[in-house]
Order: sequence, then C-alpha cells, then structure tokens
Amino acid sequence: MSNTDVNKLRIELRALADSKRARILGRFFKTGKGQYGEGDVFLGVTVPQSRKLAKKFGDLKISEIKVLLKSKIHEERLVALLNLVDQFQSADDKNKKQIFDFYLKNTKYVNNWDLVDLTAEKIVGAYLLDKPKSILYKLAKSKNLWERRIAIVATYYFIKNNEFDDTLKIAKLLLFDNHDLLHKAVGWMLREVGKKDQRVLEKFLKENYKNIPRTTLRYAIERFGQKLRQAYLFRA
Repeated sequence: MSNTDVNKLRIELRALADSKRARILGRFFKTGKGQYGEGDVFLGVTVPQSRKLAKKFGDLKISEIKVLLKSKIHEERLVALLNLVDQFQSADDKNKKQIFDFYLKNTKYVNNWDLVDLTAEKIVGAYLLDKPKSILYKLAKSKNLWERRIAIVATYYFIKNNEFDDTLKIAKLLLFDNHDLLHKAVGWMLREVGKKDQRVLEKFLKENYKNIPRTTLRYAIERFGQKLRQAYLFRA
C-alpha cells in the first residue's frame, strides 16, 4: 500500500463522518479539558464502518499503521488498530511477535477505552496465552491509565480459555487503583470469570471484599441472582 492509498482511506473515512454523532461521541468518550480523552477528535464514524474500512485496506504495512496511529482523529487510530488485529489473526508466529511488539511500543496511541477493549485481548492476550505473562504485571503497575487497562483486558483471552489465575492476580493489583475506568474493567473481567466458574469468582470476592471498589463489585456480581447480589452489596 502506498501513501496515496493511505490518503484514500482517510478520504473514505471522512466521507462517513457524521457531525451530530461526532459531538455525542466526544461527550461519551470524555474529550473535554481535564478529562481522560482530552484532545481526542471524532469524525462520528461507527465501529462497524471502521471494521469494513480496516478490511478493505487490509494490506497496510506496519509503517503505515503507525502513521494512522499518530493521528489526532480517533477513527483513524481505530481503523489502524482493527487492521492490526486482522493481520495478527492471520499471521504466522514470527509476524505475530512483530505485531505484539509493535503494539506494546505504541500503547500511547491506544489511548481511549474502546481502543483498548477492541484490541488488547486479541493481540496481547492471544499472543501471551502460552507464554510468560510478566509484561502484564509491568503494565498493571504503569502510570499510564491505558496500559493498566490493557493489562487486565488482555486477560479476557485467558478467561475464554479457562485460565483465571492471571486475571485474578492482576485484578487484585488494580483494586487500589483510583480511576473509575479501571474499576469498571476489573469488574468486567471478574464477571467474565464468574460466567465460566462462579465459585472462583465468589472465592475472590470473599477474600478481597474489603478492598473492592463499589463500581468493581457491581460489575462483578451483575449476573448473580438478586438475593446473592443484594447480599454482597449490603454486606457489612
């Protein structure tokens, strides 16, 4: 793919722009001054539309993906990352390693929660399933909010493969995080563990109850029966 084709991608992306949706997304993803998404610019393109473009321009080179990742336009970064996911899923072991390394070197551009949630599991989690997980613990201790979210969301891939240990260990590390987006992500992953094995989740909740943020707890027990859910919510 040439720079001309990258420009074509950008032109097609802008042709899908919706100013009304862009304003809504800007508020939803907290792009105001002092908010977590400050400075992020939305065109108002939907995720399904972005997926189609990512597939249409599927032969992007890593260098071209990086150009898009550096964009202030949220959907350009999204298309670049979705393209990266598609490439990872069809890559051989060598190229999977290159994509994994590239992703981790460019986490500063994976800088809103949707970008993390649509990619961390499918690249970082998928790559690390049968490998040492030390990088996730490093990310969990990062000063960067999005790297901490990558650490926990990446474990979704492990959960789907019935491996819960790293999710629970990283969740425990993040219980003391002060950001609501981490409280939600940890609760989400704990809920997914519970879908697979509720006993494992309940054991974690009982052992760590005093340290679990309210938001995390609400997310984690969302699928419990009403009586059990109320018991956790109103436990002394």
